[in-house]
Amino acid sequence: MPKPQLDPAKVNFIDVDEGNDGQRLDNFLLSLLKGAPKTLVYRIIRKGEVRINKGRAKADSRLKKGDRVRVPPVRLPEANEVPDVSPALHKILKDSVLYEDDALLAVNKPHGLAVHGGSGVSLGLIEALRKVRPDHNFLELVHRLDRDTSGVILIAKKRKALTALQQMLVDKRGISKKYLALVHGYWDSAVSDIRLPLLRTERQSGERIVVVSEEGKSCHTRTRLLSEGKRYSLVEAEPVTGRTHQIRVHCLAQGAAIAGDEKYSDRTEKQQDKDEGIRRLCLHAWRLSFRHPISGERLSIEAKPDGELKAIFRKVGCNLEMLS
Repeated sequence: MPKPQLDPAKVNFIDVDEGNDGQRLDNFLLSLLKGAPKTLVYRIIRKGEVRINKGRAKADSRLKKGDRVRVPPVRLPEANEVPDVSPALHKILKDSVLYEDDALLAVNKPHGLAVHGGSGVSLGLIEALRKVRPDHNFLELVHRLDRDTSGVILIAKKRKALTALQQMLVDKRGISKKYLALVHGYWDSAVSDIRLPLLRTERQSGERIVVVSEEGKSCHTRTRLLSEGKRYSLVEAEPVTGRTHQIRVHCLAQGAAIAGDEKYSDRTEKQQDKDEGIRRLCLHAWRLSFRHPISGERLSIEAKPDGELKAIFRKVGCNLEMLS
């Protein structure tokens, strides 16, 4: 079913369908009232202007199929039109599908494509997919990847699948993500577990970064050396926790910044990357394993590195046999 059309000048009554069964009221409204500030959404809930089946509700109230939600008149800001998907991006998205069924879609996200719009990006992966698949009324990111990181990412086509998979990520159970990271220098093969707390902070310039700090949140990454070249090593990294920039900063803490990492590499490493012709972050979400939230089937989805990344691995002398 298509998303309901709201008349912002009058009270609207929205019937909850299967796609929104189990969703929190605040998240339902934020999705429904595109562009509305969060403060506005929470204010109309708090004042009792939003009702479920004629009764007052809280922001964390869970909706059920068949519920009727009263939405008051809301003045929304003019939304910026999402640009059309170019034929080139349309083809990339079509060719990048790794797995699909009625509940899930797995895509090999290209390097340089943000997963969602915002912060100067008008068209991200999820907006592009919604544009090229207008018949899908529910497409939501299960997890995220940095814009400069390529590889497998999951999109839910049903709310039940989304909530189940996100709970697996919260519980740190039932889902495994493995990345390929090309790092500077020598990687000690004895290093298999990195447990260092990470804290989000800012440089004096205002740039947001993540640092190792006892004041930060506990973080755990499993690592395995795959191959060594003269000046770089290829490492498999499995984040047990899922913090911002976790793999990048945990590698940096071992004295091995990821190749092409403009944020965390020092001047010498940046020059070395330039000499080798490396102009991208060499971090790739390689394998994703989990139990299907609907069927219970055990899935293992693999995203092959693109031609550019494979060429970089070969050029710096890292063996690619384990990737075949």
